[in-house]
Amino acid sequence: MNIGHFPPPKQRGLIIHGLILLVLVIIAIIGFVNLSSAEVGPVFLISLLVSLAAFLPIPFFLYRTYALWRADYYMDRDSLAIHWGLRVEDIPLTDIEWIRPADDLAHPLSLPSFRWPGGLLGVRRHPDLGLVEFLAADPKKLLLIATAKRVFVISPDNPAALAQTFARATELGSITHTEAKSVYPSFVVTQAWESGLARYLWLSALFLNLGLFIWASLIIPSTPQVALSPQFVGGAPESVPSSQLILFPVASLLLSITGWIAGLYFYRWEHERVLAFIVWGSSALTGLLFLLAVLFIITTPV
Repeated sequence: MNIGHFPPPKQRGLIIHGLILLVLVIIAIIGFVNLSSAEVGPVFLISLLVSLAAFLPIPFFLYRTYALWRADYYMDRDSLAIHWGLRVEDIPLTDIEWIRPADDLAHPLSLPSFRWPGGLLGVRRHPDLGLVEFLAADPKKLLLIATAKRVFVISPDNPAALAQTFARATELGSITHTEAKSVYPSFVVTQAWESGLARYLWLSALFLNLGLFIWASLIIPSTPQVALSPQFVGGAPESVPSSQLILFPVASLLLSITGWIAGLYFYRWEHERVLAFIVWGSSALTGLLFLLAVLFIITTPV
């Protein structure tokens, strides 16, 4: 018997995450475009550092956006389920000792150090409660869920309704016995790493990308021009500054990270793990194709 779900407030957090992602993507694109036309020197190095600094946080904010978008709190006669991206906590109602607003505490809660609207995540220690894990979006709507293991802090859009529903479900009693379940994002990575094929594909993609970066870095200072412009049948190749070769390892890295995350998403389900291996294999193959492309470019007469 399903009693209901109590999603956290998401709109403000999703807007802020979206704006951060938009700014990072624009900066990264501008940096990569400048790389394609800059000569080797200070401008090239600055453009490279700015591009990488803007690009590296993008997967992190993408996951945080996805996690907030999918975040929800479900309660039925048997359990309270907390979903936050790949983080899942399923708590039997019989394991819940009490539920109360955070404002009732004698000692105020210390919020996670790294936080912003829509992202109150992390573990802190409270002098009275011990370990406290935040899976919340709004600091003004915090609700404490106490269990024997630890206290969870959530932020349903209507905290009073969730507390009342818990009281009603407790009065009705549990229908079936449920087991507590805790799933962390790192668990998916650990589980996939235990697969020999997954390890091989991950390491292959990693070393191919590292090799591509190192190779491009060695070619650029020693080769002023390369034949990278479009060539027509019978026409002479057009040369461009060799600094444009940096676009190949950057694009390869972007596709590899995207593929790694997408593969982890599919790996969570037994019946879709073959898709995860296909995606990871495609990432390794893409890195190899980029290596061959660079080889073809540098062997083409300018």
